[in-house]
Amino acid sequence: MEKVTGIGGIFFRAAAPSELALWYEMHLGVTQVPQSYEQPAWQQVAGDTVFAPFSQDSDYFGRASQQWMINFKVNDLTAMVAQLRKAGIEVTVDPEDYPNGNFARLHDPEGNPIELWQPK
Repeated sequence: MEKVTGIGGIFFRAAAPSELALWYEMHLGVTQVPQSYEQPAWQQVAGDTVFAPFSQDSDYFGRASQQWMINFKVNDLTAMVAQLRKAGIEVTVDPEDYPNGNFARLHDPEGNPIELWQPK
């Protein structure tokens, strides 16, 4: 059975995303989101994790009331998507091959968005 291997990012809305990201960097050492694929993301023992405050009006999570989205890293996105679909779960695979990997999106039973990421 395919399993998620860790958290690839935690995404949430904020009234002042830039200021909040700077506060976390200054006070807790959480590096801000890289400005390019060549820059490293915040490092944790388990690997890369993106810490990304989003604008209050972002539609990235879906419905306007959604305040967060979790991103899970996976070893084999194709196998994970097949497994989820076999279980009757709707999954949308992003067709773009990004420099940092491949992505898919699904929602939990309460409608919370989940992003799957197979890093390169």
